[in-house]
Amino acid sequence: MKKTNLQNIIEKEQSEEIKLTSYQYNQILNIQQQILDMLASNYQTSEILSELCFLAESLLPSAVASIMLKNDTGILEIKAAPSIPDVAKNSLNNLVPGPYAGSCGNAVYRNEPQYVKNTFTDTRWNDIKQLAIDFNICACWSMPIKNKHKEAIGSFALSSFEHRMPNPFHKKLLQTASTIVTIVLKNQESKKHYQLYVDMMKNSSNGMLITNEKNEIIQLNKAIENMYGYEKDELLNKNPNILSSNKYSSNFYKNMWDNLHSKLKWNGEIINKKKDGSLVTQWLSISALLDENKQVYNYLGIFTDLTELKEAQEKMEYLAFHDNLTKLYNKSYLENILNNEEKRNLILLNINNFSYINTAYGFEIADEILINIANTLSNNFEADIICRLNSDEFALLFNKEISLKEKIYEIQKFFMNNLIDINKIKLNITFSYGAVSGKINLLRKASTVLKEAKESGKNRYEIFDENNSVDYKKREEFIKNTNLIKNALDKDQIIPFFQGIHDNRTNEITKYEALVRIELEDRIISPFEFLEAAKLAGLIPEITKRVIIKTLKTMSKNNYFFSLNITEDDLAEKYLYNFLCEKIELYNISPNRVILEILEGVSSSGKTSHLSQLILLKNKGFKIAIDDFGAEYSNFERILDLDIDFLKIDAKYIKNIDTNKRSYEIVKAIAFFAKNVNIPCIAEFVHNNNVQKIINDLGIEYSQGYYFSEPKKELLTSL
Repeated sequence: MKKTNLQNIIEKEQSEEIKLTSYQYNQILNIQQQILDMLASNYQTSEILSELCFLAESLLPSAVASIMLKNDTGILEIKAAPSIPDVAKNSLNNLVPGPYAGSCGNAVYRNEPQYVKNTFTDTRWNDIKQLAIDFNICACWSMPIKNKHKEAIGSFALSSFEHRMPNPFHKKLLQTASTIVTIVLKNQESKKHYQLYVDMMKNSSNGMLITNEKNEIIQLNKAIENMYGYEKDELLNKNPNILSSNKYSSNFYKNMWDNLHSKLKWNGEIINKKKDGSLVTQWLSISALLDENKQVYNYLGIFTDLTELKEAQEKMEYLAFHDNLTKLYNKSYLENILNNEEKRNLILLNINNFSYINTAYGFEIADEILINIANTLSNNFEADIICRLNSDEFALLFNKEISLKEKIYEIQKFFMNNLIDINKIKLNITFSYGAVSGKINLLRKASTVLKEAKESGKNRYEIFDENNSVDYKKREEFIKNTNLIKNALDKDQIIPFFQGIHDNRTNEITKYEALVRIELEDRIISPFEFLEAAKLAGLIPEITKRVIIKTLKTMSKNNYFFSLNITEDDLAEKYLYNFLCEKIELYNISPNRVILEILEGVSSSGKTSHLSQLILLKNKGFKIAIDDFGAEYSNFERILDLDIDFLKIDAKYIKNIDTNKRSYEIVKAIAFFAKNVNIPCIAEFVHNNNVQKIINDLGIEYSQGYYFSEPKKELLTSL
């Protein structure tokens, strides 16, 4: 069916969103959070704008950030550019917006983003080309800063010392930074208005009273009378405590007077009482007035209505301590309240497969799902505090004593029995849980056991035990497995086992996968026991080399196709191309017999250098397969970029495809996609006839699993 223009536009927008990884998305969220924290802490505008530049620069190496704003005459002036030399700033200042005034001049002139890859040749830089040459500004991307009327009032720019174009992450970064500048400028304007309010207060527009050295009221203005309902004569010569609400302890007033004596001033929010007994909340500023001998002879108290100020303060505090999407408290708030070291119970919940949900349904639906989950957690489990910590992680804090295990069971049961229903999309949501009870380091401890729970599978939980520290056990296990690997390398105990891959069309085993094992005298050790330690110790590439050499030696005696597992660690070392080319020549093996299996995460979010290595290997004749497809967030465009030869469907969907409808639908969708792009599929973990029958019905070309072949040291047969 031919796609409509609207479908094409939607797919293009979704593909742009997909290119942002959850890690990149969190980097941008972190910038927003840091700037909001500075706003909430009343940093100077210049400090905030400079910090924003530094944060943006940290995400784009070999680049500098700048913020320019129009003055009253419409000329652009630099407001922040902490990494740009003064001589360059002087050359760039007083820029007139126009079609040839560089990226910033064009962004303001056209009121739209400008992405210039080569400032030396792009006509948009004609008027200031010499500036680009003098300071080696090779590329410049600029985003307009807009006011509330959507008019361009300035620009946020990233200037690069390399010729390059922004990727979707950089564009999102520019857009976010531009929006943040708008918020900061609005905050600056609010501060100006507040200063005017203070000036009015000094001119007696608010309540004022003066006391003598005995703290007796000797003067007050009409606003005080109106504020408290007293006549002037009723207050004169009285102590100001006549206005006290009796809501504060003696320590409160002691601290107030200590500040007045030491700092000659005090200010703070205070609740006072009117003549009729009603209460009023005010901001009270007290200053000691000194005589010519610098001795206190009077105190000036200024009372102002806090309504507007409190609303602004509450709004800033809300932004600083709440998640913008779900309206729940955020991580900053949780960290803040956990500082008082009271005994509490904390449960962290991480949504299983949320990155897949983002990819499959898009960010808009994923956001609706998060809001639904937030409301569900708020309304059903009696937590005292509920927070969203990051994109797919929530926290429930209980002040009262509870059974963590029973509470987790309650949550599991609820979400098992209640599907999330968003726009006719029904999903069964599960979590990984990390829980802790105690007083100190609750978030760190819960995060530690949450990681353990995620590693043990889906919908699992771990509860932190002070007497059985997971950190300690992990360290011991790591040391043991690292020693095991090093000994195995020294004694040449790293070997490949071979598992046959069944061709469902010819009903024969035509391929083999080489699987790493450690062979000891008394047992064979699976990679599940040692690969994590190998990765942390940086030993993966050495293990891969041993497996490659021994596999090629075995396969040089037959004509089978065979696959080798390649990790991100191998690609990071940049040895694969030369190593593989050398070894296939040594063993006289054609590269088109060799299938390189890469994890889905490498194919979807790997570095540019990783992708280029795989393309080189592909051009040499090696075949590429994506392993465990569907386990992570799949980047379908990257699959096509790599010209993939095989997709290996993740075992967790195959093993129960005959009993789990959701697994069946996922595998069916993957198989449908693969057929549309003419990529053969391999189903992993085929373990019985029922599973194999479904694999055949779905037209999946290959099957791999114990039903056909267990991993063995020797091949089943030889050609």
